[in-house]
Amino acid sequence: MPKRHPIGLRQWIWRAFVRSALIPLILVETALIAIYLLTNGAIRDAQIEHLRQTALNDLQASVRLESRLINEQLNQVAALTELYRNLTANALLEGEPTPAPALALSPGGVRYSPVDDGGAAVFYSSATPAARQDLDKVARLRRLEPLMKELKARNPLVASLYFNSWDSLNHIYPWFLTLDQYPADMVIPDYSFYYLADAEHNPARGVVWTEVYLDPAGHGWMMSATAPVYRGDFLEGVAGIDITVSGILEQIGQLRVPWSGYAMLVSDDLSIMALPGPGEVDFGIAELTDHTYLDAIRHETFKPEDFRLDRRPETSGLAAAIAGRSQGVEQVMLGGRPQLVAWTTVVPTGWHLLAVVDEAEVFRQTNALASRYQHIGYLLIAGLVLFYVGFFALMWLRARQLSQALLRPIAGISRAMGEIGLGRWRPQPVDAQIRELDEMARHTLAIGEHLERSEAQRSHSQSRLELLLESATESLWEYDLRDGMLQIRGGMVGRFGLPSGQLSGDRFRQRIHPDDLPAAFAQVQRIQQGLQQRYEAEYRFADAMGQYHWLLTRGRVLERDPQTGLAWVLAGTHVDIDALKRVEAELRAATRQAQAASEAKSRLLSGISHELRTPLNAILGFAQLMRMDCDDESQSEAAEYLDEILLASRHLNQLLGEILEWSSLQTEPPRLELRPVEVRGLIRECAELIALEIRQRGLQLELALPEEGLRARAEPRRLRQVLLNLLSNAMKYNVPQGRIGLRVETGADYVRILVEDTGLGIDPRQQAQVFEPFQRLGRENSMIQGTGIGLSLCLEFARLMDGQMGLHSEPGVGSRFWIELARAPDGAGED
Repeated sequence: MPKRHPIGLRQWIWRAFVRSALIPLILVETALIAIYLLTNGAIRDAQIEHLRQTALNDLQASVRLESRLINEQLNQVAALTELYRNLTANALLEGEPTPAPALALSPGGVRYSPVDDGGAAVFYSSATPAARQDLDKVARLRRLEPLMKELKARNPLVASLYFNSWDSLNHIYPWFLTLDQYPADMVIPDYSFYYLADAEHNPARGVVWTEVYLDPAGHGWMMSATAPVYRGDFLEGVAGIDITVSGILEQIGQLRVPWSGYAMLVSDDLSIMALPGPGEVDFGIAELTDHTYLDAIRHETFKPEDFRLDRRPETSGLAAAIAGRSQGVEQVMLGGRPQLVAWTTVVPTGWHLLAVVDEAEVFRQTNALASRYQHIGYLLIAGLVLFYVGFFALMWLRARQLSQALLRPIAGISRAMGEIGLGRWRPQPVDAQIRELDEMARHTLAIGEHLERSEAQRSHSQSRLELLLESATESLWEYDLRDGMLQIRGGMVGRFGLPSGQLSGDRFRQRIHPDDLPAAFAQVQRIQQGLQQRYEAEYRFADAMGQYHWLLTRGRVLERDPQTGLAWVLAGTHVDIDALKRVEAELRAATRQAQAASEAKSRLLSGISHELRTPLNAILGFAQLMRMDCDDESQSEAAEYLDEILLASRHLNQLLGEILEWSSLQTEPPRLELRPVEVRGLIRECAELIALEIRQRGLQLELALPEEGLRARAEPRRLRQVLLNLLSNAMKYNVPQGRIGLRVETGADYVRILVEDTGLGIDPRQQAQVFEPFQRLGRENSMIQGTGIGLSLCLEFARLMDGQMGLHSEPGVGSRFWIELARAPDGAGED
């Protein structure tokens, strides 16, 4: 580390002023200024954000207002289309036709109106042969020409009105020379303004709008509002009104978009329908294209792909936003500048009216306000810097004055502390004119006196500590691995007759029992090899009389070779554990005796049960034969006695069977083969087995079967035995006219089968003894037969099936016993 040079008191005080006063003050002031700037900035940002949001809301409101105007105009056109369609249908179906106009027939088979007589133009395509062309239809449509003329004159958006029939007749106003404009074999039903109104595309028979297309009649880019004209269910034709894009542009150009913006119209499939001049510059496209009208009349020509917002990289995000919301505002880079685009949906058509404004124009005043707030903040920071420059100069002068007043008494105190450090505990007192320094000088003298007393007490305490360490354990030891010498201190030296001081390791190992010596010495070798750092061993150690006593020796490495890191010296303690070992031996002997007694008990029970079962089976068999011979009324009393003998024999036989089974479980629990068991079938089988007895007892069984396919991991025979035992108890301990419930609860990884009854219930204080063997909870002398082993066997079987059992009971209400098993995976079948 580099050497630190001491500094003078004046410099130290100045640094102390800077660290303890000036820097915290600067931090506090800076924090306050920062808080002010942050809060001011937050307020400013909130105000600016409010202004921005207000501007965006104004822009959105402007778009909604203008969209309502466009919406109203389109509604007017749609209403005119519907009116024109209705009058067209009346003209075709009712009244007498007017005289047919003078029509010419071209060599190609097209019938057309050759001159403008102030009415509509007629074009009958050669797709319908001249002989089959319906001139009566042409004459009936002529009555509509004053209406067509009036509708076009009253609405500036209307470019033309037309009726196109199923047989390619085109009746259109105003007049133009259709023979020069249309192809002779034009099939009118193939065009969108016709097929969009048919039954497939327009089942409601209302007004529909087409996409923007290049007009075959020569009006440029336009769109049509069309409505079908039916004769019954037959589509006679389509009546429509054309609106040119130039007309819509003229209307949009009259919209008042704030901040010098412009409006544009987008179709429901996100194609630009109408784009004013500024928009052509921003989007880099022009309304007119290189398509010729020859292309338009041969096949329908729609707006090119450049007019699709979702196909342009710079407007793909805007297209997604428009498709997802009916109105909103998005920022888009157009023409190399950030633009704000607000849109709303024109309801009748699904089109979208967009207002595009330069973001810089919208937020010009807001940004100017933000810049002004920022300049105010800079001025505050500059003022703070100037203030602290003057403040620092003042504090530096004050530090010089303070250092002069502190230097002399501090130097005296320093000299006194130096003398104390040299062991001269009572230095010459220092006289200072500052109260705190006077107290420091007196405290320095008191420290010297205290250190004088402490030094005297230290030696005394050290000797007592050594004595305490020696008496805390049997003995302390140190073993030098270099020369094999062992040093022992403490009570072990006298008790085992060891020489005081040092003895060799070989001599110490001679006292260790030969059976314990290899394990004890192996740990020393592992420590010498660096394989472990701690030593711990239990072994028998001989005293002076040759009697062995158990010792616990623990230690660790105290010193090691600085070059190789191997152990040099071990140190630790010896503890006498002879009494503890005797207690362990006594416990092991008692455990072996208890196991032997348990095995003898099991063998006794098994033997007694087998010896009793043979005569009991004979009693049961002869009693059954005798009962079969006592059918007449004269022997009714004997029959009753025999019934009692049969009942007692069956009960005793059941008792012996359960005792044998319980005894075998205690002696050697069987290994059950667990497999998936279909729960629904097993429950139904158990219910059928006890149904007759339940009815005989006057009880009611409520069975709730689980769903098909529910399986539990169990041993079928033992699980059936558990359920039948629980059902038997529910019958025996129930009340007259009582109920027994059998149902299933399931979880993600378990299946719980419950048996419920409305019987006597069990006292909460006795519920802990329910599953103990030979426990009947005070009902031993009742008329209810039982052995007290059934529930104990059920619990053992549940554990052997990796499950558990439990109960919930209320006296006078009833009891609920359940067995819970692991749930088998879905789809696992029974073996």
